[in-house]
Amino acid sequence: MFERVRGCGTALVTPFTEDGSIDEAALGRFVEFQIAEGIDFLVPCGTTGESATMSDEEQRRVVEIVLETSAGRVPVVAGAGGNNTRHVIHLAEMYERLGVDGLLSVSPYYNKPTQDGLYAHFKAVADSTRLPIIVYNVPPRTSVNILPDTIVRLAEIGNIAAVKEASGDISQIAEIITRVPAGFKVFSGDDSITLPVVALGGAGVISVASNEIPREMTALTRACLANDWITARRANKQLFPLMKANFIETSPGPVKAALAMMGKIKEIYRLPLVPVKEQTKQRLRAVLAELEVGSLSH
Repeated sequence: MFERVRGCGTALVTPFTEDGSIDEAALGRFVEFQIAEGIDFLVPCGTTGESATMSDEEQRRVVEIVLETSAGRVPVVAGAGGNNTRHVIHLAEMYERLGVDGLLSVSPYYNKPTQDGLYAHFKAVADSTRLPIIVYNVPPRTSVNILPDTIVRLAEIGNIAAVKEASGDISQIAEIITRVPAGFKVFSGDDSITLPVVALGGAGVISVASNEIPREMTALTRACLANDWITARRANKQLFPLMKANFIETSPGPVKAALAMMGKIKEIYRLPLVPVKEQTKQRLRAVLAELEVGSLSH
């Protein structure tokens, strides 16, 4: 199924109940909504899913629900990252047993490993599993940038199959796309640069905005992949305000607030995340209304 990991994948939020536990019913409904809207693949237990505040058992249950609900209709790529290599290996082994189609693994944060340390970390994870791995580079959150030389080295490892690039550096992303072998996929990690990343040769986006607008983000990405740049530019211009509004405050704060406005989930976070400010909600409400999204348009 990993060959189908292309286009637009949603970095799924994790719905919680008032007592802070996983809202399993809401998660199942949300996965159905995503698939009905035509999403290409699903990515539970990433940053947007607040995995850093979830136990291993909770992460296992979230992935299990996503797999059971999707039932093979779309690929599922589970988030398995962290700054303890042994623990990441444990997560990879757990998800392989569950039957996911691939792993998204963020670079170790806080430890600030060298480039050789990053290589050794991802090689150890890759050696522990047969699953394809998407390396996730997000320097604003990890304080470490996986440089193109390191991505090129990692691409030589058989089951390191892709990178989610959220450095925000278009020149760096262009260099990676130019240098990696054929078949190695590069995904945008920022909704707002999906168009240029695919124009350079990227395979799509792992998206926050597709939580709210899966059909529209998928259409944008498919237009890019089809070289229909007139349609893609028009869609990008229309969706750009939401892409930016989702990051007025730390994600997934705004996207969960927006989904609550749409009636998809309850606006409940786990500390240290807290509800977004009222002015952020007002901005989100205005952007969603302009897009005629969800219950706000009726």
